This record gives sequence, C-alpha cells and structure tokens, in this order.
Amino acid sequence: MGTPSPRVVLVLAMALVGFSAPRAAYGRPNFIVILADDVGWGDLGANWAETKETPHLDELAAEGMRFVDFHSAASTCSPSRASLLTGRLGVRNGVTHNFAITSVGGLPLNETTLAEVLREAGYSTGAIGKWHLGHHGHHHPSFRGFDYFFGIPYSHDMGCTDTPGYNLPPCPPCPRLGTAPRIGGKDCYTEVALPLFENITIVQQPVNLSSLATRYAEEAAQFIHRARDSGRPFFLYLALAHMHVPLGVPPPSPPASGRGIYGASLSEMDALVGWIKQVADSHGKGNTLLWFTGDNGPWAQKCELAGRLGPFVGAWQRQRGGSSAKRTTWEGGHRVPALAYWPGHIPAKQTSHALLSTLDIFPTLVALAGAALPPNRRFDGLDVSPVLFGWSDVGHKVLFHPNSGAAGKDGEIEALRLAQYKAFYTTGGAMACDGSIGPAEHHQPPLIFNLDRDIQEQEPLDVASREYQAVLPAISRAYAQALEDIAADNVSVVDYSQDPAATPCCDAQHVACRCQAPGSPAAVLGRRMDRRVKLCL
Repeated sequence: MGTPSPRVVLVLAMALVGFSAPRAAYGRPNFIVILADDVGWGDLGANWAETKETPHLDELAAEGMRFVDFHSAASTCSPSRASLLTGRLGVRNGVTHNFAITSVGGLPLNETTLAEVLREAGYSTGAIGKWHLGHHGHHHPSFRGFDYFFGIPYSHDMGCTDTPGYNLPPCPPCPRLGTAPRIGGKDCYTEVALPLFENITIVQQPVNLSSLATRYAEEAAQFIHRARDSGRPFFLYLALAHMHVPLGVPPPSPPASGRGIYGASLSEMDALVGWIKQVADSHGKGNTLLWFTGDNGPWAQKCELAGRLGPFVGAWQRQRGGSSAKRTTWEGGHRVPALAYWPGHIPAKQTSHALLSTLDIFPTLVALAGAALPPNRRFDGLDVSPVLFGWSDVGHKVLFHPNSGAAGKDGEIEALRLAQYKAFYTTGGAMACDGSIGPAEHHQPPLIFNLDRDIQEQEPLDVASREYQAVLPAISRAYAQALEDIAADNVSVVDYSQDPAATPCCDAQHVACRCQAPGSPAAVLGRRMDRRVKLCL
C-alpha cells in the first residue's frame, strides 16, 4: 500500500477517534458513492498495469468487485451526474448539457433524486464535493434530498482562486484590490471567485484548492460520525474534484514518477479514497457498501494533465482528427473505472464483465434499502444487486450513449451498445491535445464495431459482411424501441436560461466576490469564515 499524504493522515486519524463498530442501523446498509471527475479507465492500476499511483484503489478492487465494462451515463459533467442521481438518461430528466455559473435552472424539481428516496426511507443523506446540477434557488443540493452539503456548486475551473493549481492553458489567480487583473486564457474565469458552501452558506470565496481534498475528507468523516450517533443508516455522495483540472498543487518537491503533476494528484485521490474506506470500516466492517466510479473519461485536450484511456483509444476517430475521450460517444468518453466493496456481501477478488452503467446505482441502492422507485416515470438503470452478490454476470442487453458535446444535438441518442456490438449513427471527435477537432459525421446505415475483437474501435464491420447484416436488424429494432419508449415517458424540461444575478457571490462589494477583504484575519486561506453570508434563494 502507498503512504497517504500527511495532511490526509492527520485529519482522518482525528476523525476516526471514537468510532466503534455497531450493526448497521435497522439492519439496512449504509451507502457511499464516490464519483471521481474526468478519471480514465486506465488510471487504476487494477485496470492498467502501467499505472502505479493507486495502491488503495487496487486494494479496494482486490477486496471487492471490479467492473471492466462499466459506463457513465453521459460523457460530460452535468448530464452524467443528473443520470446517476435519477437513474434516467438526459433525454428523460432534461439535463443534456452543463450548467453555467449564471444558470437560473438546474435538475428539474419534478425529478426525484436518489437522496430524496433514501431520506424518505429513513436515511441520513449527505453530499460532499462538486454538485453541478443547479445552484440557484431550490436547485441547490440542500433542497434536493440532502440533509447536509459541503462543496462547490460546479466544476472547480469555473471560478478563480488564489491557488489556481495546474491547468492548460494556465489560469491566473483571482484579482486583488488595488492590483490590475491578470489576463487569462479564454476558458479562464477571472471575475468571480469559486465559492465553497456548507449547506446554503458560502463559507469561503475563493476556495483554497490546496486544502480542498483534506476538507472533503474531514467533512466526509464527520458526516459518517454524525450518522452513527443518530442511529440512522446513511447515504454519502462524495463527488471529488480529482481528476478534473486544475490539478492541485503538489508537495514542494516535484514527484519523481514519469506522470508528474497528474500522477501526484492521482496519488492524492487514491489516498483519500483509502481513508474513506477506513472510516467506513471503522463504522462497522460489512455495514457499508462503497461504490467508486467516474463521471466520464479523460479531458484529452489537457494533454499531460489528462488521464489514461487504457486500450479504449477510439482509433477510427483519431485517424480523422480530434479526441475520442470526454464529450464523445467513443468508449474512452464513457467507459469508466468502477469498484464495489461490501465485506461479507460482495465477494472479494471478483471481476465482472457485465454491461453496467452509473444509471444502475439509483435502482440498486433503492432496492438494497428496501425502498420503492418513484412512480409515473421510466428508468434506464437496472437493479444489479445480483451482479454485486456474484449471483449473475448479466447486465444491460442494450445500453445507450447520448451525445455529450462532440457531435450531434446534446443529449440525443445516436450511439448504442448491443451485446459486444457498438453502433454509431453519429460520430465526432472532441478537441484533442494537438488542437484538432474531429468533424461530425452521420452514418446511415450505422457504423458497427465488434468490441470483442476491436476494443480500440479501429475498423467497423463491412456493411456487406454476413456479420453486419446479421446484427443490423437487432440494432435497428433496439434503437427504434428506445425512441418510442422515451416518447411515451414523462420527460422533464430544463430551464437553461442564465442571469448574472444567479452567480453565487459572498460579497459583491469586494473584488471577485471575496468574503472578506484580502489580508483580514477571516480571509486567511484554509480557515472557516466567522462571518457567513447566506446565498439569496
């Protein structure tokens, strides 16, 4: 096992004091869902031998179940998270692309979240980390079923900080009173600082990115401790900043490994997950199901600050320009690492080849909690508890991959999986490290790849081949049935309008919305503000 960073050890060692091992409250399991950001399938050593920075995650895999054909429900932030928390694709829940810092709306209020179902069933519910499903008014997580929220309202590159970390291109720190603002790249946010919330209160603006991982670890441990004291089972949704840029500031001495900054950040994430596992086990080993996965594949345009795809390189697209990772429907965009750990329930040292998705987390946890799915809507996820328990290795017969920004209308279904076959009605590449973008191409009849033979998605089947002609009718039928099912469902509509007044701002009188003037004692980075400002709701 690798050695966690001293600050993570210190915080969580303190949090572990006093933990005992009672039975799970009312005999129902606790749930921890850890969602990494922009992590690659090849970023786990258990998946890809070249990766050496994940000893704790590899241990988690050895003590539980590793899923090798597991997929995010979309290939970009907001749609992926909305689908995880509703069990429904964006064409049903309405979330088809990302929300902005000025977004008025969010995940539609008529959509029921996993937290709402579990809280109604008696669970203590907490969300720690990135939200990105709407922050204005009742779209805030405190009104979406979570008893406790500590985190940021959107991605941590969507606001300036005083500790900007590593990004490509690099972004400047927040401006300060009396100094001329530094000019950043077109994707840099320089006018409004990134806020940190505790429930509906901004407790820090700008966030100290250097200590954010430690703060998340601390808050997660404290939430689990409070849930234990309450006698209620708990659901913790821990949405990490890792491995999204900007990557955190590493120790003073640069890491020796060949992966440099990315490897150091990956090691920090690994240590954090390892300690959360230790906290959960201290709460009673076997009482808590821990599920680790990612929201989408690596952000390839960030070059050496992006993760590893493993074998899922989308070779057909690469030959035509652009990335085949995040924002695309190629395997590298949505095939993500996934691990499940639940001692005494999930068999150890197991590898599942079932076709599964983050969509399955909702119905599976609802079933394990003994709760019921919300009525009057259809779900894309499955209860995959038989797979978790090792009773079956059968998942989805058909899995759909919505457009996520690289090509086609956002959210529409134009790629699907049927057994080992992957069909594309539209292809396109996101921006690659070299700046190229693959043009959108529409395919009728569809491109079809046999992933059993061609995991790199390099050579589609010849349309005249016997294999293509044999599988095309089943694919066409599955596609048509899916569109009919969606058309007959209760489909939600998102308000994607924007208003600068919706921007979270601690104090509009200060530069970059700082909570206090720079240099005042309450503004020292890493300290919790004494003066807390309520977000206007």
